[in-house]
Amino acid sequence: MKKLKALLIITVLLFTCSPAAHSQVLITLLLGDKLNSDKLEFGLDGGVNFLNMSNTVNAKILPDWNLGFYFDFKLKEKLFLHTGVRVKAKMGTKGLDPYTLNSIYLDSVFATGSVERKINYFNVPVLMRYRIVDYFHAEGGIQLGLRYTAFDNFKNTVVDKDDLVFANSIKDSLSRLDAGIQFGLGYKLKQGKGMTICADYYFGFVDVNNFIAGSQKNSAIYLNVSVPIGKGKAEKKASEKAAEETEEVK
Repeated sequence: MKKLKALLIITVLLFTCSPAAHSQVLITLLLGDKLNSDKLEFGLDGGVNFLNMSNTVNAKILPDWNLGFYFDFKLKEKLFLHTGVRVKAKMGTKGLDPYTLNSIYLDSVFATGSVERKINYFNVPVLMRYRIVDYFHAEGGIQLGLRYTAFDNFKNTVVDKDDLVFANSIKDSLSRLDAGIQFGLGYKLKQGKGMTICADYYFGFVDVNNFIAGSQKNSAIYLNVSVPIGKGKAEKKASEKAAEETEEVK
């Protein structure tokens, strides 16, 4: 019951704090030990991602970063269910050609520039992890995304090297939901008791832009680190409790 209450508190804080909700993920530092057990590992998850979209002319890979929290449920000795929420997570691409903004001034200013597309999501991976050998694992499953903001950032550089930027909101032109498959490999440090390093690939199945000809789907490469929070403290409490029970039996 305590673990359920702590989880509900974190979820409410994260999803009621606007697009800046990713800062609230730090609450896990206070509640981590209450969510860890011998069958459950809880912590922070984050790293870098390299983003792209299909059917985008001249587009280039957009580097960014992500942050969230995770849960690893131990199902069997070598089988785990990995899930959580990437609270700070983007999809998108860069190097797009400028399009009309229905403004003579803006169109002329950015005619020779480029567009960087950033779509903000709450992403929820649901992956099965199987430990192949030692502390290496393979993982695969789905990722679901809920879009909350999206911008095309028009950029150009004028003669005196000053950068010009205009953010055009495009959220009404995009699907609110995204979904796809994710798979990759990972390694857990400190003989299975430390952080986990993972490399994953995500490919979206949803045409996220319904206002253009052709299908635009998200894709991403994730290089992430999962850091257990409060696991050592939880193990210490469990050990002390077991010792107390042993003393009582004596």
